Amino acid sequence: MAMEAPGLRERKKRETRLALSRAAIRLSIERGWDNVTVEAIAAEANVSVRTFRNYFANKAEAIAASHVERSLRIADELRTRPTDEPLWDSITDAVQAQFAAGERSATDSEDDRRWRDALRLMLAEPALQGEVVKANAAAQNALAAAIAERTGTDAARDVYPQLVAAVIGAGTAAAVEHCLRADEPLPLARVLREVFDRVRAGLPVP
Repeated sequence: MAMEAPGLRERKKRETRLALSRAAIRLSIERGWDNVTVEAIAAEANVSVRTFRNYFANKAEAIAASHVERSLRIADELRTRPTDEPLWDSITDAVQAQFAAGERSATDSEDDRRWRDALRLMLAEPALQGEVVKANAAAQNALAAAIAERTGTDAARDVYPQLVAAVIGAGTAAAVEHCLRADEPLPLARVLREVFDRVRAGLPVP
């Protein structure tokens, strides 16, 4: 039997991690944080508990993994963009593409209001907040590496790629938070576009 190529193995690992992460998010929103077990997450993702344990120590770590995977995909997308395209155009399109892929329609239905309320409750869980801090660091490093390649800088020695990566993280977090707290439903893609348009313009006072 032929051995799988390293790239294929890594892709399958990322797919499994993402499936488990999405299952953990979905169940936590639908059932509430305290009513979701590792066993339920594994069953939802159609894998064994042992497989879950091979990837994550707990459900909070599983949920936070979606943030890291999204950043890895943004980094992958940046590497495929035309080299002569303005950097912030590339960043804006790459970020929008990844967030739009999992975005719910911005409606004011009762189901959507319950979903947003449940998502806010989940994100407020202390155990999850600690894992999000770790995920933010991993996400920033992944983005900085791609930005360094794009700009001919060094992610370990130069401040620029880390600074841009930090701005991407802060901008996306601000957009998500703004949408979750809005009185009326807002399309995340539109808010992300506004955020990065303002960053590109140098954050002038409105």
